[in-house]
Amino acid sequence: MKSIIDRFEGDYAILLVGEDEIQVDFPKELLPPGSKEGSWLNIDMELDPEGEQGQREKIKGMLDRLKEKS
Repeated sequence: MKSIIDRFEGDYAILLVGEDEIQVDFPKELLPPGSKEGSWLNIDMELDPEGEQGQREKIKGMLDRLKEKS
């Protein structure tokens, strides 16, 4: 997915993402070095099933501990 840095506001870069140019506030500290207004970015996202399962197990453990205290 393509994005362009439209401008900076405080600690955030205002990105225009995709063909519809959806506006997204993105932390400047997470941008690649050298990023500036007008820079084009490639954004890749993918699901992480293993990470999701780990998080579900962590939450289940927390809920189980809370139930034991009751």
